[in-house]
Amino acid sequence: MCHFIQRSSNLSFPKICNIFWRFHYTSTSHLCSCSKTVSDEKYQDPFQLGRKDLKNLYEDIKKELLVSTAELKEMCDYYFDGKGKAFRPMIVVLMARACNIHHNNSREVQASQRSVAIIAEMIHTASLVHDDVIDDANSRRGKMTVNQIWGERKAVLAGDFILSAASVALARIGNTTIISVLTQVIEDLVRGEFLQLGSKENENERFAHYLEKTFKKTASLIANSCKAVSILGCPDPKVHEIAYQYGKNVGIAFQLIDDVLDFTSCADRLGKPAAADLKLGLATGPVLFACRQFPEMNALIMRRFSKPGDIERARKYVLQSDGVQQTTYLAQRYCHEATREISKLRPSPEREALIQLTEMVLMRDK
Repeated sequence: MCHFIQRSSNLSFPKICNIFWRFHYTSTSHLCSCSKTVSDEKYQDPFQLGRKDLKNLYEDIKKELLVSTAELKEMCDYYFDGKGKAFRPMIVVLMARACNIHHNNSREVQASQRSVAIIAEMIHTASLVHDDVIDDANSRRGKMTVNQIWGERKAVLAGDFILSAASVALARIGNTTIISVLTQVIEDLVRGEFLQLGSKENENERFAHYLEKTFKKTASLIANSCKAVSILGCPDPKVHEIAYQYGKNVGIAFQLIDDVLDFTSCADRLGKPAAADLKLGLATGPVLFACRQFPEMNALIMRRFSKPGDIERARKYVLQSDGVQQTTYLAQRYCHEATREISKLRPSPEREALIQLTEMVLMRDK
């Protein structure tokens, strides 16, 4: 199954389904607790453990965004309000500590490693601003989007400005390898958006297309940020690959659960409208799995749910199928692989917190 996770983009959808069914009935009970490898004595709340290194995170981001234009400052402050969980920076600082401890038992996060956490959050936020413009979204994190308040043109410019400030902070680190690793994230974000705007006519290619888009739009940022701090903290290429694979697998699992919540969680919990993906014409994991039981959904996918009643029909098919369960199961597989990778590092509270994080990804409800 580990081979499947690494090579899934090369498999056809029927093959993927057959693999899932075979494993589902032989090992589901084991998989559901795959990341519960941390005993009660070892349990570490990732957010509590990472809090020290994330103190004043948003204040430091705002220092990177020094501007003379009052309106642009207001737009940046609107997103960097400090009310988010800082999920990505938290993973980055925990990975930094875990790799530092593994290498030379250092208990400190380097300034350059913390900068990577700041840059990751800035790149992520810039991508959200641009996504909201592309999707014509009216809410994000339970409040109105920048494009709804200030208009699309100014929102695009605000996203560009945040991205440029992140690039300046990245250059300041002064490490060409780190610059190369993190600029790959920006390329992947753009390529991922183009993948999302397109679609595959061949239903056997759709799932590979979906997983590639998921990696580029969501997981690449986490994977490459984890790799960057591992490079700064440890010279061993094997550790760099462990960090990258952990971030990749957790990132894909995070998005898979996000796609599940689009069908199972209410708008108030999500902070955005329910069934938002269907309204954008997107066929996510639950939809693609539902096609196995309801082939008539293929026609809806091809026209991107554009006809009256398509969204309601598609949602009904998904909820009547095992699409939600199979997508959740796939997320469990990715979390299992993330746990397997990070467990190769020397034991530490941060390593255990990263393991615990995989369970939190699976259990989240917003």
